[in-house]
Amino acid sequence: MDKAAKQTRTHARTAAILSIIPGLGQFYNKQIFKGIAFLVIAFLYITGFWNLFNMGFWGLFTLGTEVPRDNSIFLLAEGLIAVLILGIGLMFYWLNINDAYKNGEKIDNGLQPTKFSTGIKETFAKDYPYLLISPGLLLLIFTVIFPILFSFALAFTNYDLYHTAPAHLANWVGFNTFKQIFTVDIWRSTFFDVLGWTVIWTIVASTLSVAIGIFMAIVVHQKDLKFKRLWRTILVLPWAVPGFVTILIFAGMFNDSFGAVNTVILKALGIHSISWMTNPGWTKAALLFVQSWLGFPYIFVVTTGVLQSIPDDLYEAAIMDGATAWDKFKKITLPFILSQMAPIIITQYTFNFNNFNIIYLFNNGGPAAANSTAGGTDILVSWIYKLTMQSNQYALAAALTILLSVFVIAIALWQFKRTNSFKEG
Repeated sequence: MDKAAKQTRTHARTAAILSIIPGLGQFYNKQIFKGIAFLVIAFLYITGFWNLFNMGFWGLFTLGTEVPRDNSIFLLAEGLIAVLILGIGLMFYWLNINDAYKNGEKIDNGLQPTKFSTGIKETFAKDYPYLLISPGLLLLIFTVIFPILFSFALAFTNYDLYHTAPAHLANWVGFNTFKQIFTVDIWRSTFFDVLGWTVIWTIVASTLSVAIGIFMAIVVHQKDLKFKRLWRTILVLPWAVPGFVTILIFAGMFNDSFGAVNTVILKALGIHSISWMTNPGWTKAALLFVQSWLGFPYIFVVTTGVLQSIPDDLYEAAIMDGATAWDKFKKITLPFILSQMAPIIITQYTFNFNNFNIIYLFNNGGPAAANSTAGGTDILVSWIYKLTMQSNQYALAAALTILLSVFVIAIALWQFKRTNSFKEG
């Protein structure tokens, strides 16, 4: 039986083998127009991108051999583009072989292969969604995937101030850049200091925003509270103001010399001026306050909607069982809020882990820290920015970006896995 089945696939196998040269398998299946189409596309692809492949792959492997003629970064980018276009070509090549094999199977089964015009109609009928998104997919490949690949590849080079065109070439160094992060004293100490503050910043700033937002939403949701609309409007106002404007205003208010916090508020309370911008500890406290102010309105709005969806029957049943207000909050309100808002809460933590705006706009990651290449309040993303824009440590910044991405993705996946928000019931 198996032997007979194999014999019935003879035409299909032959067509697939002939399709090593695009179009020949279709010719073998007597699909002349389709064969011509595959052959022409393959010819245009090879002739159109031959120079790109030739130069691109040479540049990708060597990163250049002669200065000032070669630019390592341009060659790296060109090589990665060649890789992406090769991937698209291989997909077309697989479609060519698969089409020849499928139509060959029809011939083996005594059927007629699909006509060229009929195939086009069937493609539009069955695969219309894929055709519709294909332009966007191509755009995604070159605007999202390409930059990611470029940053990833850059981390395995020695591209920095001393290995830049036109005077110098960059070279592939493998994992040496990652090794430097943990072996060179200044990089190691800076990395762990910045990572430690980044984790503390993420946990404290996000938790404060979430806790304040949920607390204010529960308070405003109380039935006995009057002027609910007014209170809700007031609490949402910080969200209505653009974030960068709020940060710059608070940066002025916390200024050591003329800021309103020192000259008005603390002075009225009889407290000496505080070095908000020159003492790392006080700068961190100010940053946590500002982020809490910026973050709680969004949580407040979302929690308000969640509270309105909690059935009143649950509270009535709890009252009949003699539950106190704390019991109702602990057993009904809080679990319901956390289960419904888990994805939003998780995104708050991942967002603050990479919250570049507030760190940079408030005090540029300062004040300066001794024996460190980062500022006293820099988080990983702002330190990476400084390494790129100020120190020209491009490869090191790319390596740190990879570590940062892995860390964020791992934490996010772990948190999502521990919640029930995405589990199907």
